[in-house]
Amino acid sequence: MTTNDMLDRNKAIYRRYIQQVFNKGRVDLLDELLSPSYVYHEAPPGTLPGAEGIRQVVSMFRAAFPDLEITIDDQIAEGDQVCSRATTRGTHQGEIFGIPATGNVVAMTGMTIVRIVDGRITDSWVKNDVMGLINQLNAGSASR
Repeated sequence: MTTNDMLDRNKAIYRRYIQQVFNKGRVDLLDELLSPSYVYHEAPPGTLPGAEGIRQVVSMFRAAFPDLEITIDDQIAEGDQVCSRATTRGTHQGEIFGIPATGNVVAMTGMTIVRIVDGRITDSWVKNDVMGLINQLNAGSASR
């Protein structure tokens, strides 16, 4: 496999992870897509370790935003790492961060770096504009 083929394969693995796990809620695929030693670096406080933490995050976001959709806007790969710039969109229909449903359609930008070894994600570093999301949610609840 050439270096470019490996980089393209790694980008495709991450796109599949986002499309299947987050957008479609297929948490049953986590054992296939994540390494048993998977680490979610800088995870929010209270997040469980490993795949269980991702199940927790997916469940929380999909409960609050049943129409959740993450679009990968850009991807760059080098070595065993893939960096993705993405936009998360959804309609706020359930409580999240203590904020009751507002019905607001929101968009949150973010960047993620993942490390992929032997076809599985071993590490992720996620930086989402959570404060921007909270501001969009609070703007909706202030008018209620």
